Amino acid sequence: MLRVLAVDDEEPALGELLYLLRADPRVRTAEGAGDATAALRRIGRALESGPDGEDAVDVVFLDIHMPGLTGLTGLDVARLLAGFARPPLVVFVTAHEGFALQAFDLKAVDYVLKPVRRERLAEAVRRVHELVHATTAPAPAAAPEQIPVELGGVTRFVPVDDIAYVEAHGDYARLHTDQGSHLVRIPLSALEERWADRGFVRIHRSHLVALARIDELRLDGGATSVRIGDTDLAVSRRHARQLRDLLMRRAGG
Repeated sequence: MLRVLAVDDEEPALGELLYLLRADPRVRTAEGAGDATAALRRIGRALESGPDGEDAVDVVFLDIHMPGLTGLTGLDVARLLAGFARPPLVVFVTAHEGFALQAFDLKAVDYVLKPVRRERLAEAVRRVHELVHATTAPAPAAAPEQIPVELGGVTRFVPVDDIAYVEAHGDYARLHTDQGSHLVRIPLSALEERWADRGFVRIHRSHLVALARIDELRLDGGATSVRIGDTDLAVSRRHARQLRDLLMRRAGG
């Protein structure tokens, strides 16, 4: 079961969040903190205690805007936690949609919008519970990288491993998965740099593809293309040789 710390500077919002968390059967304990300073103090005790200590915290549900004497936001707290070897997981709970990409950069497990709905919070708890359970193995695996997308006014996180290819749309990018596509406000060049070590390769100024998802490489009259599922994508001359080399090395290795 989960040991939870909820952080929000608005007392009614914090009280409601704690009420919902304590009602979830996967939550063992849920404590509250009213500002970043109190949260960091409590998390410090948890880190000193270790993952199995009596003061341990598995996950922090963080508000983003928390005016106070320190000026620290929930994002600042998450950045500080990222510097520790075994920090608690982070779920952001906020009324603002515009910080989803920063949450993605900070590897948050989820991003829940206020007003918090019981069903949506339960989904976030489920994700945390699965990750905490997975990391109890002797050699814990890192949490899968995810990217936030907007679906009907709700922010969801799509695993990067589910993405077959990405299509440029100006300063936006469209992520294509087996389940559908999602438009995100981040340029293709930024995703190319971020996901280079995850097997994504640029094949055209408009497309970034997951190397492992390429089913066929086609050469037709000097033109090169790839097939991913039922989709054919053109490969520019600039990228064709590099792509062929990568596919050959992958096939031989």
